[in-house]
Amino acid sequence: MSTDSLRIAPAVHHRRALLTAPWSAATWRAVSQLVVGGLVMIVAATLVITVLSVDLSLVFVFALGVPATVATLLAARPLARWERSRIEIQLGTPIAAPVYPQADRPGWWPRWAAVLTDGRSWAHLAYPLVAGAVLTVASVAAWLGCVALAAVAYVPVTLAQGVELSAWRAVGIVVGGVVGLWVAPVLLQLLTVVYVRVARPLLGPSAAQAAADAARRADEAEDRVEHLRTTRTAAVGAADEERRRIERDLHDGAQQRLVALGVELGAARRSTDPEVAALAVEHAHREVKETLAELRDLVRGIHPAVLTDRGLDAALSALAARSPVPVRVQVADPAAVGATSAPAQAAAYFVVAEALTNAAKHASATSVTVSADVLGDRLRVVIADDGAGGAVAGPGSGLEGLAARVAALDGTFDLDSPAGAGTRVTVEVPCAS
Repeated sequence: MSTDSLRIAPAVHHRRALLTAPWSAATWRAVSQLVVGGLVMIVAATLVITVLSVDLSLVFVFALGVPATVATLLAARPLARWERSRIEIQLGTPIAAPVYPQADRPGWWPRWAAVLTDGRSWAHLAYPLVAGAVLTVASVAAWLGCVALAAVAYVPVTLAQGVELSAWRAVGIVVGGVVGLWVAPVLLQLLTVVYVRVARPLLGPSAAQAAADAARRADEAEDRVEHLRTTRTAAVGAADEERRRIERDLHDGAQQRLVALGVELGAARRSTDPEVAALAVEHAHREVKETLAELRDLVRGIHPAVLTDRGLDAALSALAARSPVPVRVQVADPAAVGATSAPAQAAAYFVVAEALTNAAKHASATSVTVSADVLGDRLRVVIADDGAGGAVAGPGSGLEGLAARVAALDGTFDLDSPAGAGTRVTVEVPCAS
């Protein structure tokens, strides 16, 4: 049971759709397809028959017959494109566009030969004739529906005019009309399915092209699965490493300071010398401020509050303000950048933070430029410095962790850092990551 059949001819598959077939949307789509498609096919079939007859009559005159045939085949391609669009609009059924062969060498004859031997173009020419035959049968089904409707109306109209009808004849006409009102829509829906199944091989790619496309999509899907598996593993590893870093920072930093704070407060409480106690309290106060500063830095490394509260534009400006290296931030469209998803903005923020840290610590840079903008459906961030270059996203490095984080969002991470020519980091992530 194909998707086309379920959508175009629901009366064949569902009892409820069968009961509502005379006034269902599927029936009226089939009628509109018959009317519009019939007009197009009448014109197209007439032109094909006429033009091909002229072309064949000119075949014996090489100078005219061959180019005329080539022109006819080329003209069939726009017709096929138009029909694919019309079928998709009217019936909601997309048909893939075929790939037309190209000449393997320059010259007018190779180009003509490529067109003359193109089976797709010949199939396009056959399409009006074959589709026209299907529409002819569909018009008979539509005529049956009109007759059924007239039969249902015949009895009351006749009786209203005072014409006598036998009871059996009246019942037979009405029953036949009612049956016809259900049979005709079902036939129209079925014939519309036939029409689509005729159009697909004649307007779309050949069986070989379709098989090649299916194989290509399967390969792409396998590559995609492998990519997702790799990035998921890298993201899990990066998350584990981040948790270990947070644990180390808490253990070696804030925890030790809190222990020292407890010792100082204990000494102050036990001291009988007010001056010694005051010094201990002052030292404890200093420890509290340093602990708070370390905790703020730690929280900022997990997820900065400014990013949540004010967006990526303000967060990048905050990073630039804290950087010891002069940083120029360029955000082309702050509203568009701020409308991107939180994971995308977070990935961009941490890439910029790591790049600025590297520029200050390792690159000996004197200036850094950070630009952020939205290109299509992707957030793009570029960080460029004028430092020593030679940066490598090696195993265990911060850049490698950032690259894994970006890859987990289906983004791209590009590092360009030739020795002596500065470093340029370009990141693109989907806006809706």
